[in-house]
Amino acid sequence: MRNFDFSPLYRTSIGFDRLANIMDTVTRADSGGSSYPPYNIEKTGDDSYRISIAVAGFTEDELNIEARDGQLVISGKKADPEDDVQYLHRGIANRAFEKRFQLADHVRATDATTQNGLLHVDLVREVPEALKPRRIEIASSAPQQVTVEA
Repeated sequence: MRNFDFSPLYRTSIGFDRLANIMDTVTRADSGGSSYPPYNIEKTGDDSYRISIAVAGFTEDELNIEARDGQLVISGKKADPEDDVQYLHRGIANRAFEKRFQLADHVRATDATTQNGLLHVDLVREVPEALKPRRIEIASSAPQQVTVEA
């Protein structure tokens, strides 16, 4: 895959650095990102979404969810393994992970639950009233007729 250099965007544009950061992050994530653990992103309503991550073997205490700088960071770190266990085959991956999701403006995490080995993080987009589209009435500029009574 090709690697694109977005540094010229930083030098030649003003006010678009967030867009350049997003493009830079996306290309970096695709170039060597891990697919562990697998996840789904669902649209559950007009302005609501859900991220589901397979976290079988992790407890709630071993998982961490943070929202910072327009990103949702989900990480998991397994507690120290038991030394007295002797495996004949070890196929269940219990390694540490960190997943980053770039959030759009006005999207925030509202709830997180675990169920059947899946971590569900619910997101909602709440656009402030000041930024929602509003209809502006058009006033007529035609001169009004004045009726003179005798």
